[in-house]
Amino acid sequence: MWEYTDKVKEHFINPKNSGLIEDADAVGEVGSLACGDALKLYIKLDDEGKIKDARFKTFGCASAIASSSVLTEMLKGKTPEEASKITNRDIARELGGLPKEKMHCSVMGQQALDAALRNLRGEPPLVQDHEGDVVCECFGVTEDQIRGAIAGNDLTTVEDVTHFTKAGGGCTDCVPDIERILHELKESRTSRPEPVKADRPMTNIRRMQLVTKVIDEEIRPNLKKDGGDIDLVDIDGTRVMVALRGACSGCPSSQLTLKDFVEKKLRDRVDEKILVEEVNS
Repeated sequence: MWEYTDKVKEHFINPKNSGLIEDADAVGEVGSLACGDALKLYIKLDDEGKIKDARFKTFGCASAIASSSVLTEMLKGKTPEEASKITNRDIARELGGLPKEKMHCSVMGQQALDAALRNLRGEPPLVQDHEGDVVCECFGVTEDQIRGAIAGNDLTTVEDVTHFTKAGGGCTDCVPDIERILHELKESRTSRPEPVKADRPMTNIRRMQLVTKVIDEEIRPNLKKDGGDIDLVDIDGTRVMVALRGACSGCPSSQLTLKDFVEKKLRDRVDEKILVEEVNS
């Protein structure tokens, strides 16, 4: 029997904001009844562009209901840009924690929020380009989703991946693929460049090599899981010029992506003086 916090129990027994919004400004839907969990999230903005109402309809367990309920409470009063920063970890933390076997419920909340924000921006729902992207046929989980869950939650075992994504929780035929992905990401982490010491000068060639490596191995995989991408256009000393692609191109929060994610990652991993600029190419 799983141990639930008092806050999980409260949001399950007395869920907040259950139902639909007839004139919603955005709707995000994830999951399916065939997979056992489904969530539909509705968002309504006020005249200032902030979220004044958020409601949900879900089919799932106590954790799914509690995660959906607390997410709607977290969204109220936030701008879409602020809401886009909410992660599944934030949802679980707001509930005082979730059993590891139920973390996929918080992930479903984040995915529904991402889908609603895409709808709000007028972007089409994310779809898989081809069937080969699906790793877990039982629950329709893609390799990008698995890689995103591993990177975003520091997962290290197949069991962890199953708890967060449900992949591997059915017939288990996909377990070897999950093990492969875990191994590849582990190898990538261990081969990351060491942060440059202040007393060690960096040549332009070395900086270019490290920037390219970090973009290819750490930044691009995270952007791709949300339908985006990034190209390195040029490097001039500590100026790094990039072009955002896919869902990231023209996104209202693209500058947040550049500064809070891309630039911060390159400063942490390569050179603290790096400045990232978006250019057209």
